[in-house]
Amino acid sequence: MTKWSNADTLSSWKKLMSLKGMVSVADELSGSGAADRIAKYSVPMGGGLTYNYAAKQVNEQILRTLAELADEQQLVQKYQELLDGAVINTGEKRMVLHQLTRGQLGKDVVADGVNKRDFYVNEVRRIAEFADKVHSGALLNEKGEKYTTVCQIGIGGSDLGPRAMYLALENWAKKNGTFKMNAHFISNVDPDDAAGVVKSLDISKTIFILVSKSGTTLETLTNENFVKDFIKKAGCDASRHMIAVTSETSPLAHNPDYMAAFYMDDYIGGRYSSTSGVGGAVLSLAFGPKVFQDFLDGAAQEDKLALNTDLLENPAMLDALIGVYERNVQGYPATAILPYSQALSRFPAHLQQLDMESNGKSVNRDGGALNYVTGPVIFGEPGTNGQHSFYQLLHQGTDVVPLQFIAFKENQSGEDVVIEGSTSQVKLCANVTAQIIAFACGKTDENPNKAFAGGRPSSLIYGQQLNPKSLGALLAHYENKVMFQGFVWNINSFDQEGVQLGKVLAKNVLSGKMEGALKAFAGLLIK
Repeated sequence: MTKWSNADTLSSWKKLMSLKGMVSVADELSGSGAADRIAKYSVPMGGGLTYNYAAKQVNEQILRTLAELADEQQLVQKYQELLDGAVINTGEKRMVLHQLTRGQLGKDVVADGVNKRDFYVNEVRRIAEFADKVHSGALLNEKGEKYTTVCQIGIGGSDLGPRAMYLALENWAKKNGTFKMNAHFISNVDPDDAAGVVKSLDISKTIFILVSKSGTTLETLTNENFVKDFIKKAGCDASRHMIAVTSETSPLAHNPDYMAAFYMDDYIGGRYSSTSGVGGAVLSLAFGPKVFQDFLDGAAQEDKLALNTDLLENPAMLDALIGVYERNVQGYPATAILPYSQALSRFPAHLQQLDMESNGKSVNRDGGALNYVTGPVIFGEPGTNGQHSFYQLLHQGTDVVPLQFIAFKENQSGEDVVIEGSTSQVKLCANVTAQIIAFACGKTDENPNKAFAGGRPSSLIYGQQLNPKSLGALLAHYENKVMFQGFVWNINSFDQEGVQLGKVLAKNVLSGKMEGALKAFAGLLIK
């Protein structure tokens, strides 16, 4: 049996706290042993990726202590319990089953009288069959025409993850002949969002995917009715242009207003739902079912690696524990996600929700107050755009911000040009290399304004090319990293009460059930 304990009660935690500031990254990477360190501090991931942490502020002693912490806090055992169907989400008294959408790594999990692995496999099959009918023309619109576009309506995890995954694979699919349909997304309840998207579409050839687990999400249902009004004005039948991704108990299920409904359940949080029907419907329609299956396979590879009890062979757990060291020992308040791939333009936004909604907690799994900090602030932008934006603070600001670079040797489109002796892709990769060393080693200068202290730690996840399998592995890596950090901190990474509060108060404003400051602020904005 596993034991759930606050981190600061562990002997390994107390040992770790004594190891602050032991390693100078500049010394490690500017000396003769740099090449050996870069080669040694590297671990294979799923999907053909590699996690390199040579520019992190760790050494053998710190890594041994982190391994002791992983063992004492029973991180892999807790992951195995999660896979076996334990009630890990204590806030909502639920199992946590998003890994089960892409593979069976634990015992058979039966919930609500259903084998959940069979349930998810069946939903992938149903989505694939529907997508094939759309692509082949077996399913047509009222005019007998093929659908050419898909548009997802959802918010939070129903938007951020699927949108990021779609953008990540769009150019790859076009190059590899698997691109089937353009995809668009509506999320914000701001009517300008929905209007701007819908007015750009040929509604008669568009399938709208309404994503709401409960079928009652206010922003999503508001946008649904907004879109239905446009559909009606276009002279189309909404029931021939809308499908739902929801739970089987929601009002959207088995509803004649939708062409089809695909199901998920309460055991998968929105921010963890990209490998369920929430991402599966839009990705299968946009790129074909095989691409979505390859995406799942890449995630499954990374999930399996996360069961390795050897810290140095478990990339997600290693990344997580180094992050704990940076947050709790070094005291760094934030982490920057820096993908040097335009295809990952929305990936940092997805990770922002994944990490901050999961680990932005100040009480433990049982509601007790914590005496240590938990999740960092997450932000980021694609390189090299970020270099011309916020890197000034990262290089010379008063706070040290750990960095996580993501890069690929090849681009997706195959298009490139040689300028001054090198291609654009080579220039992109050169920028990654230069930034890692610049952050680590800094630069001395007689002019203080031009001096760089260095000592800014970073990691690098890299591979040959961003494709469905490598994307799936990348996604699962971060999902598992967040999970392991939550286990270390003894918090529940799978509920989000901070999100629920705003929803409740907004409903109070709309219903008129408000007083005091809430009423006064509402008066400033609502007539």
